[in-house]
Amino acid sequence: MYAISAAAFRPSLTSRSWQVVCAALALLLTACSTTTPRPAQPARTPGGYYLDDGPLPNPPPELDRVPDAQPRIEPIKPSTTRPYTVMGRTYTPMAALAPYRAEGIASWYGKRYHGQATASGEVYDMFAMTAAHPILPIPSYARVTNLQNGKSVVVRINDRGPFRSDRLIDLSYTAALKLGILGGGSTRVEVASVIPGDTAVAAMQPAPLSTPAEPAPAAPSAPLAPGFYVQLGAFGMRDNAEAFARRVRAELDDLSGLLNVFSQGSIHRVQAGPFSVRGDALGVAARVEAVLGVRPVVVNR
Repeated sequence: MYAISAAAFRPSLTSRSWQVVCAALALLLTACSTTTPRPAQPARTPGGYYLDDGPLPNPPPELDRVPDAQPRIEPIKPSTTRPYTVMGRTYTPMAALAPYRAEGIASWYGKRYHGQATASGEVYDMFAMTAAHPILPIPSYARVTNLQNGKSVVVRINDRGPFRSDRLIDLSYTAALKLGILGGGSTRVEVASVIPGDTAVAAMQPAPLSTPAEPAPAAPSAPLAPGFYVQLGAFGMRDNAEAFARRVRAELDDLSGLLNVFSQGSIHRVQAGPFSVRGDALGVAARVEAVLGVRPVVVNR
């Protein structure tokens, strides 16, 4: 650093020259000092999307005309039925289709995950009618209804998530578009399981490696006593229904004497009852949901 006295210049300089000298001195002093650069501010992502998520720059045209997912019987992927823990919370997936209905917040995910593998092993396509759910069987189908505008779509569940405590389901970009929730990012919805070919639950267990002899059709069950019944599930194979009933007896021992498998045609229903009072049946249904993670329905016979 040089020591320079400004006073030495004053006698021989004009006013204009003096201003030039002062400016030069300022530049010299600045060059001799050490300056810490200001860190750059992180770029803000427009639209409120998470990081680089959101729609692609040029999405396909007429996405609002993409048809809903078409429910069909598919084997459940065994690896997606095991309990798992994410962010300190443990989830117990449904191992078979059963009645399910819940209300909560739906969000959606876009290009950040487009082309990546889902829990089903399939590649995520943000333009298909799919969704992620923490416990619904993979694959399975659900009807999602926007409770704000009444719009409704059917999606195929092929992934796990969302894992925020205030989220119920993550929709694909196209499903969110058709429901009218892209702009806000999330909204309150109702999610209800859709059973292929029947309002009851169809069997969707993996096929055995060897094909056994075709079992004889199950004989119709004896007529049910009148009253209220808690239906926990329905299956296309009686063996699956019996296996599910054994699981229920193991985890809810007090229901053992009330639990039966009722067969009608190709549908085998697991029901507990009868109850003479609807309130008693509703109480059992709530307890079953809390313990098993399935949402039973109460029927009156």
